[in-house]
Amino acid sequence: MNFRPKHMFYILCALFLLYSFSIYIKPLSIKEESKFNKEKAADGRLVWQSYNCQSCHQLYSLGGYLGPDLTNIISNPNKGETIVRAMIKSGTKQMPAFSLTDTEMNSLIEFLKSTDASGKADPREFYINKFGMIEENESE
Repeated sequence: MNFRPKHMFYILCALFLLYSFSIYIKPLSIKEESKFNKEKAADGRLVWQSYNCQSCHQLYSLGGYLGPDLTNIISNPNKGETIVRAMIKSGTKQMPAFSLTDTEMNSLIEFLKSTDASGKADPREFYINKFGMIEENESE
């Protein structure tokens, strides 16, 4: 078969369209299974704001510096939901004890779960490769 430049152009255009279609249709075919209740997480954000947690704690390295960054506190194997609940109820030397209702506590935990599910925040876990792209350290 004799390929002319015109035929090659049509073949490449068709392949480009098929590839583009496959890229844009793939995210639509993936069903998002959230690990948290979105409505409760939204209520938990309001609890976070009403108790002014951001004045001492950080999310995504933004906020106060008195307390730790809580972005990935729920998935931290040394901390987790149980420790967070205990710290909120009993407090520490620097953090006062909060008398949250069960609804407020559950909503705040859902908010922290949603924040945790959104990604990682510790910049020490990332490095810049030779192309200037940020990648996660796999050595840890």
